[in-house]
Amino acid sequence: MNRKLLLAAAIAAAAVGTVGLLRQGQAPDTAYIDPADKELVSRGKPVYAQHCAACHGANLEGQPEWRKRRANGRLPAPPHDETGHTWHHPDRVLVDIVKHGLVPGKTAPDGYQSDMPGYAAALSDLEINAVLAYIKSRWPAEVLEMQKNVTLQQANK
Repeated sequence: MNRKLLLAAAIAAAAVGTVGLLRQGQAPDTAYIDPADKELVSRGKPVYAQHCAACHGANLEGQPEWRKRRANGRLPAPPHDETGHTWHHPDRVLVDIVKHGLVPGKTAPDGYQSDMPGYAAALSDLEINAVLAYIKSRWPAEVLEMQKNVTLQQANK
């Protein structure tokens, strides 16, 4: 009896492991990117360091005077900490911005020009979700709760 139980447990563990391997590189199926997912956050930290920190700051602080237009009319990179506006957007919009950059008429006002590139060719959906989980993991609880509410309200539309 114990051998059968052990065999069943081994088969179940192998099945779960296979599904996990198949899902690597894919985005989670939920509407909300959860910063409490420690594995996702730990995946996101080096992605942030490699692809985001040069403009948005190693500590999510953004570029100096990020609200003041430069000579070319573009705004510097905003902070991704609680002092910026990242948390005002639902996850769906944040994913779209990371994938495609700021697109006038879609994720930015008509005519808006930005230095924010799209990362669809460079990052997988899982990496994009992971970097957003990392960013969100650095927010205070009240900011995180507000952003979660915005995300869930948008998902229910």
